[in-house]
Amino acid sequence: MLRQFELVERVKSYDPSADEDAINRAYVYALKMHGSQKRASGDPYFSHPIEVAGILTKFKLDSASIITALLHDTIEDTPATMDEIEELFGSEVARLVDGVTKLTRIQLQSDQTKQAENFRKLLLAMSEDIRVLLVKLADRVHNMRTLEYVKSLEKRRRIALETMEIYAPLAERIGMHEIKHELEDRAFAELHPEARESVATRPKFLREQGGGLVPRIIEQLGETITGAGVDAVVSGREKTAYSIWRKMQRKSVGFEQLSDIMAFRVIVGTVESCYQALGAIHGSYPMVPGRFKDYISTPKPNGYRSLHTGIIGPERHRIEVQIRTQEMHEIDELGVAAHWKYKQGSKNVDGRQYRWLRELLEILDHAAGPEEFLEHTKLEMFQDQVFCFTPKGDLIALPSGSTPIDFAYAVHTGVGDTCVGAKINGRMVPLRSEMQNGDQVEIITSKAQTPSPEWERFVITGKARARIRKFIRTQMRTQYVGLGRAMLQRAFRQEGYEETDKGLEGVLKKFKMPTIDDLCASVGQGTLTGHEVVTAVYPGIKMSRLGKIVSIATHRGKPKPSKEVTVTIKGLISGMAVHFAGCCHPLPGDRIVGIVTTGKGVTIHTIDCDALEQVSDQADRWLDLSWGDDADGSVHVGRINLVVANEPGTLGALSTVIAKNQGNIINLKITNRNADFFEMLIDVEVRDVRHLTHIIAALRANSSISSVDRAHN
Repeated sequence: MLRQFELVERVKSYDPSADEDAINRAYVYALKMHGSQKRASGDPYFSHPIEVAGILTKFKLDSASIITALLHDTIEDTPATMDEIEELFGSEVARLVDGVTKLTRIQLQSDQTKQAENFRKLLLAMSEDIRVLLVKLADRVHNMRTLEYVKSLEKRRRIALETMEIYAPLAERIGMHEIKHELEDRAFAELHPEARESVATRPKFLREQGGGLVPRIIEQLGETITGAGVDAVVSGREKTAYSIWRKMQRKSVGFEQLSDIMAFRVIVGTVESCYQALGAIHGSYPMVPGRFKDYISTPKPNGYRSLHTGIIGPERHRIEVQIRTQEMHEIDELGVAAHWKYKQGSKNVDGRQYRWLRELLEILDHAAGPEEFLEHTKLEMFQDQVFCFTPKGDLIALPSGSTPIDFAYAVHTGVGDTCVGAKINGRMVPLRSEMQNGDQVEIITSKAQTPSPEWERFVITGKARARIRKFIRTQMRTQYVGLGRAMLQRAFRQEGYEETDKGLEGVLKKFKMPTIDDLCASVGQGTLTGHEVVTAVYPGIKMSRLGKIVSIATHRGKPKPSKEVTVTIKGLISGMAVHFAGCCHPLPGDRIVGIVTTGKGVTIHTIDCDALEQVSDQADRWLDLSWGDDADGSVHVGRINLVVANEPGTLGALSTVIAKNQGNIINLKITNRNADFFEMLIDVEVRDVRHLTHIIAALRANSSISSVDRAHN
């Protein structure tokens, strides 16, 4: 553990103007506050903040960051207060300490919600001052170094998973690769100990087998580069066990097939020398196709710059070579700390300068709750990247597998919302197409367009998904309000009353609803029934259980069955109005259930219909149904989703295929179109699931049809 004078000397060695007195006072204050507290390892608790401060001195951070490290657990674990911290150490330190402190005093519903809320607070704090994140990362590094002393296996795994999914990607995003590699490796050892041990022993074995191979490669590379008139320092670096394992998983290859277990680094004086060294290497050794990347002309979002190339190098070994200047190397190792703003005498350490951080803040605005925000944030951070260009040449970095919709939302939320088509490298493509490195993407927009729920099925970025979900929630609420209002009107009429806003306002408090629209939306969603509202407005009405589930037609005479029902459904209550759900279009052969809805009767859904999630907790509305014996030969409506080429004769071809397979088209709706493709929904009369499957198989065989699937929900 660092002693008081040693910590001060470390800080003064790189920042002579550091506030020595404040660091000493913080050291003593934290020691007093933590007192006799112990860590899981049995060490005095105070050793933890001291080690965190020591980690930050390696990155040459300012005195306010060091003091924050010393005090970062005092609010959470000791009687210290934020007012006291501000009075003793100033508002800047108090703000940083508050940003690092967890939300321990808030009663949260679950561990997942607690994790999400704490991360939300951290995000907001680091958007104002990125030093909050630096202290938090150092804190997590020391906690991972002592993770073995935590007795609970479940807690260790939870901490390791959180480290892998959140903190390691955050370290990468600000370019602090040394911290990122350590966090990943320690989390990997906890989550996959056997795999880590296996991968870690292989390079050791190869080193023993290869003898002096690495020094010989370094020497020969150095001779090649200096022979071209470039002064360079060449070194070799073994990749971490986790990065090796992840590449094996991603490429589905064995250890022996990896070519870049060792990365050789070339440090030169200038940017021009980087390209001269690259020319010398490519002129002397064969390049491995597809392994060259120029991060100097197109830096990564975290500021990383370097040339990467794979070659068949000295002694015919496949190796990776990274070429960079000393300044680029420092940024790779230290990230944001390499060009820390206090060195220029500026107190402005605003985190919003980082594009990725601004995008996380936008996700925060669109997410429905903390868990959804955490989900979208992981999507945004934990991905490999592709680099694409706008028609004007602006660079947009996106996760691997991104689509034009993701690109549109990355440009601007308004562009994403109004996207109707896209051109990649001048050619029209479907909006679900995956983009590749170097693609030039042009987004076509229309003021009449709105986000499509279908987009959520194929977008990759958290920003796009959060925005689409927000629009869907808003749109669905409007629909639920309208449906609920209509259901209430029918329920009131059924009992001989008129539905009025005055009457509904009188029962809002009973149902804990802030507005009439919220009440109507709950009825539309099925969380409340219309008759529950009627009996709340008119308590004198006595209603039997039967009255809550029968059709409105029961009150007016003998019910007439729906025209859709032409077969027997086993499990129905006699006389109930029956409808087939338009969301999933159940067919004989599907497993089915019935949902009882006041004023509508029974709606039949397939067992896997997404709409059933809305009534999953209302068991009294569910009926266990099955198809009757007379289902064979009857006619039902199946729905299919197609993407077809925009060519003459395409519609004729698909209708011919359906007709030849004894299907009958009764409705066709084009849902999206561009110069090359049409997306459409087609309702087809069929006998059963097997009949529909045969039609889909026949359509897939047609060259004019790009894709076809049964439409669900």
